Formats: sequence, C-alpha cells, structure tokens
Amino acid sequence: MSIQKLENQVMVQNEEFIEKAEQLNPQLFETIVKPEAIVKMKADTNVIHGWRKEYVASASTLKDNEYRKSDSFILDFGNHQVGYLSMNICPAGSPPDAPLKLKLTIGEMPVEMAEPFESYDGWLSSSWLQEETIFVDVLPATITLPRRYSFRYVKFEVVDTSKKYRIVFENVECRAVTSANINAVQTISHQDMLLQKIDEVSIKTLADCMQEVFEDGPKRDRRLWLGDLRLQALANYETFRTNDLVKRCLYLFAGVPNDSGKVPANVFVAPKLIADDIYIFDYSLFYVSTLHDYYFATKDLETLKELWPTAYRQIELALERLDENSIVKDSSDWWSFIDWQEGLNKQTPSQAVLIYTIKQAIRLTEELNALEKNKLVVCLAEIEEATKTYLWDEKQQFFISGSDCQVSWASQIWMVLAGVLTKEENKQLMNRLLKEKPVVGIATPYMYHHLVEALLVSGEKERAISEIKKYWGGMIQDGADTFWELYDPKNKNFSPYGSHLINSYCHAWSCTPTYLIRKYDL
Repeated sequence: MSIQKLENQVMVQNEEFIEKAEQLNPQLFETIVKPEAIVKMKADTNVIHGWRKEYVASASTLKDNEYRKSDSFILDFGNHQVGYLSMNICPAGSPPDAPLKLKLTIGEMPVEMAEPFESYDGWLSSSWLQEETIFVDVLPATITLPRRYSFRYVKFEVVDTSKKYRIVFENVECRAVTSANINAVQTISHQDMLLQKIDEVSIKTLADCMQEVFEDGPKRDRRLWLGDLRLQALANYETFRTNDLVKRCLYLFAGVPNDSGKVPANVFVAPKLIADDIYIFDYSLFYVSTLHDYYFATKDLETLKELWPTAYRQIELALERLDENSIVKDSSDWWSFIDWQEGLNKQTPSQAVLIYTIKQAIRLTEELNALEKNKLVVCLAEIEEATKTYLWDEKQQFFISGSDCQVSWASQIWMVLAGVLTKEENKQLMNRLLKEKPVVGIATPYMYHHLVEALLVSGEKERAISEIKKYWGGMIQDGADTFWELYDPKNKNFSPYGSHLINSYCHAWSCTPTYLIRKYDL
C-alpha cells in the first residue's frame, strides 16, 4: 500500500476561520453506562470472524468474585460505547505485598477479545489496537483510564498479584461522551421492522462519531475526514440537526489550506489544528458538496459568502487536472479515493465527481449571484460532452475507465449521480449494472451509500430499499450495534489494512441509511 507523503507541505493558516471554528466547539453530553453481563467468547465458524459471545452471568455478580494471578473475565456493556473507563479495585485476603499488574483489552467485536493482538501484522499501526497494562501499587484504588475508548467489550486479565492476596472489581463503568443530543432526534415508527432497526443503528453510529468534530471513527482514525464529513452531515440534517458542528468542520478545513489553496483530506484538532499531508482529488471536491448541502439545510448565507472562495478554489484546482480532451488525467502521481475496491481504476468515477460538484457549485453561484457562474456553465458543458464522447462505450452500454477500459460499479454509480444521462437512461444503466454485475465491485458501506442513492435518483425506490435491507441488514444479522467501516458479505474477514482486527466497527461513512430512509421517505 503506497502512502501519500509530502516532504515540502506548506500550510497557510487563516486565523479568522480557525477562531470561528473554535467558537463553535460543541458541548459534550455525558452518560454513565454500566456493563450488563459477564461473557466468554466461543469459537463458531458460522458467525463473522469465527467468534461469538456466550453469557456467563449478570455483571451485578462481579463484586462477588475474587481474582488471582492468571484469572480473566470479559464484560459486555450491551451496546457500543465511546468514552472513559473507570473501576474500583479492592484487595481480598492478606494485605497486598506486591503491586497488581492488570491487562485490559478493549474492543468493539468478539474477535478482539478472542484473538491476541500480537497476531496483528497489517500496515496500519498496531497502536490503534485498544489495550492497557496497568500497575497498581496501592490497594484499594479507583482507576480511571485517561484515554477515550470505543468499545462494547472489555477483557480483564490479572497478570500478577502475589500468592498472599486476591482482588475484587467493583463499580466498573463508562463515562460515555458525544456531542449529539439524543433527545433532538424525531423518532419514526416504520412498518418495516428491519428498516426501523437500521435507522436506529445508523443514528447510534452517527452519535458515537460526533465528538468535538465529526470523527471518521471513534476507534480509528479519530479525526475529521472530508469524505466522511459530507455523509455525516447529510445524516445529521435528518436527525440531530447539530448544524453548528458541520459549520465548525467547514471552517476547520478552510483554516488550513496549502499554498495553492487546496484543502487537505483530513485535519487533526489536537494539540492544535494541523492539516494532514494527504490531499485526495475527490475529497477536496467534496468540500464544495459539504458547503452546498450545509447551505441548503440552513440557508446560512453569511457562511456561504465567506467560504465560497475556498470551495470555488477546489473546482479550479480540479480543472487543472483535465487533459486536452477535458478528461481527468489518469496517472500514478495522484490519489482519488472513491472506494477501497481492489483494482478499481479511479479516472471515470473521479470525472463524475467533478461533474457532480461543478453542478453543486453552479447552484451556489445562483444563490450568491456570483460571477463564476458563466465560466462553470461553459466548463460543465465541455466536460459532459467529453465524458459521453470518450468514456461511454456504446457497444457495452457502460462507462469505461482507464487505459484498460475498465467497467466498474463505481463508474456507473457516480455517472448516474452526476446526471450525465437522462433519468430514463440512468434507470436503464442501473438495471443493467445490477443484472450484469461487473467484476470490479464495491468494497465499503461508503460506496454502497452511493449505489443506493443512485438507485433512488433513477426512480428505483424498491431496489434501493432492497439493497439497504440486504447490506446494512446483513451487518445487523452479523451482530452490528453500530455500522462498520468495511463489510463484504462474500468475504466477511475483508480488510484493506491486512487484518480485520484493526477495522473500525463504528464508522462515519456507514451511518447514512437514516438519511436515505428519512430523506427519501423509504
């Protein structure tokens, strides 16, 4: 896996924008959550990752148990949590004559409790795997872990005490945190119980990712990514309506462009605002989309006026990548994300994203009476004509991508969303896609969101509902209490990082069914 790294990145700070973002720093709501059960993990080849939980006892019985060296147990908090763990530890028997050495393994899925983290051999840092080793010199003690964790299960392993004493655990709890006001969501009563459940899990996923920013995942990467932000914001407008958090994130990105004006793909907010040295073609363009969607959700004209130059600059920079035929250049010196699908050529879906965002930019110029409209309209006409001329294969009746003329799901889906064809042609294309099923498919819930929305804009409402129930319903059937970063029904151990242990099982780009269900009245 190649990682984009810039040796000479120049970040240009806009202090006014950064200050506005800081003024919008949200309040965090706190809830104390107790574990529900003591469980153990059992090997089972019929479940995802090969492990399932098995009930042992109520968590209320924990205080009745005494543990010594090499003992262990697992607590189940009953649902996904994001927050801070604390516990009371008391000695039993003789006075403690040696420190307690305690190992905690903290995870979102049963597999994280069952398979040793030492087995991980992926290309992402193993430090994302959640664990703690604690030495307690004086007992009794109240322990509060300083790190915020994302989890449902906690495994306690008593590594060592001494032969003279045992230990008892009491008042284990999580101080769960989110900037989402759960009471602000209007509940729906859906006749379809599976869609109802999918809506609820979507909202829980979004809430757990809403912290000081819209995080991509509270386990990993715990930061603000533009591609995730765009989808989280859409779900937020239909649920929590915490619109100032979207506004804050827009100002954060606008506060740290590079010296050409390009916004980064993601930013760090601690210890201070820093732009990562990753710049992604489609993510930069999605700044336009996020501003567009924010404006039409809020009618906040002042913010639109202030951030429009940043948004328009992303279009200008993307246009520089067009060749003499008005087609996005396909080469090894750029990165457009689109999806984690192995072997996916990004040229044609990136062309479609450019068209999609230019159309949104034109709508914003109409709200602003901006002079850039005429140039954008001319550019759009040229690019759409070039797309039909060079990227549409009349014989196959599919859009093709790259020098190998690849036919992928992503190319068709994004061209439908971009509105290059008529609605009837889009409908025919989507039906053809679902019938012929090109080999280069879909790897993530991120791309499945776009599949469903492409079906909806093509008038295929029932097919869209079917895809939501099959895909996100499949996750629920496989044990999801929040929706996952990655899910391939045909390969449930899939990970682009080298191991499913490092995957995020509460991930922002997976939260959109609540948007789709509510926005399109599914």
